[in-house]
Amino acid sequence: MVRIEEGFLNIHGLRIYFKLYNVGSRIDLVVLHGGPGASHDYLIPLAELSNYGINVLFYDQFGSGRSDEPSDFSRYTVDYGIEEAEEIRKQVFNDKVVMLGHSYGGMLALAYALKYQDNLVGLIISNGLSSIPLTVQEMRRLIEELPERYRNAIKKYEQIQDYQNPEYLEAVQYFYKQHVTRLDELPEPVKVSFEYAQKRRTYAIMNGPNEFTITGTIKDFDITDQLHKIRVPTLIITGKYDEVTPRIAELMSSKIRDSRLVLFEKSSHMPMWEEKDKYLAVVRDFIFELYNKNK
Repeated sequence: MVRIEEGFLNIHGLRIYFKLYNVGSRIDLVVLHGGPGASHDYLIPLAELSNYGINVLFYDQFGSGRSDEPSDFSRYTVDYGIEEAEEIRKQVFNDKVVMLGHSYGGMLALAYALKYQDNLVGLIISNGLSSIPLTVQEMRRLIEELPERYRNAIKKYEQIQDYQNPEYLEAVQYFYKQHVTRLDELPEPVKVSFEYAQKRRTYAIMNGPNEFTITGTIKDFDITDQLHKIRVPTLIITGKYDEVTPRIAELMSSKIRDSRLVLFEKSSHMPMWEEKDKYLAVVRDFIFELYNKNK
């Protein structure tokens, strides 16, 4: 039986929202959302893993979703996110866990593993990245493949930093439709997460005005040359049309010795919605394999 627990944890003086799908097993999954600034809601399909005996913990990171935001600007870093994740792991499970990070959360999970991999059973990097500069470079390549109208609008208004111009915003949305989620209608949980990202200041502080214009505190973050230090089994997930392109996933997989790469042929950045059943099966089977190996 699944017991849903939710509320706030005191993490380094901030109220951090969490939601735990607790089945009382010894298989624990901690989920790190993207953004930053968004909420965990769009990753809610992963809650279904609790039906298979996996405890699933979601939380809204600092300055994201329903959680408090730091008043100290110096906290808006990946390093702070690492320590937040570790404190949450200790407070909720105090045991080794599987960590799944999506998008920016995947980068955060990789950084966490470099410092705290002894606390991990395994790692799942879903549509994630290890280098912001490389990811921007790849997204710029995707922009060059857009129809001329949208490509020119992006270049024109970025030159004058008019990120709110209707023509620019239309081009951004077209890019998102190709490379973030290709669904005809956004599911409500995805809308909720996007709304949080727009109204919380964390996305602008850490990321920037949009997915491919990264001007915030993470703009130079790159840990690719350290990935060889990760020893835990790692599953890397990417979508054929992903804004964080398969090239990035392939590079990460080549650096992490005990890793496997799964490409979702019909997905962009959100295979947990675009190919939900396959996504959940891939994640579930990987987690079961980890725990069976560690029996």
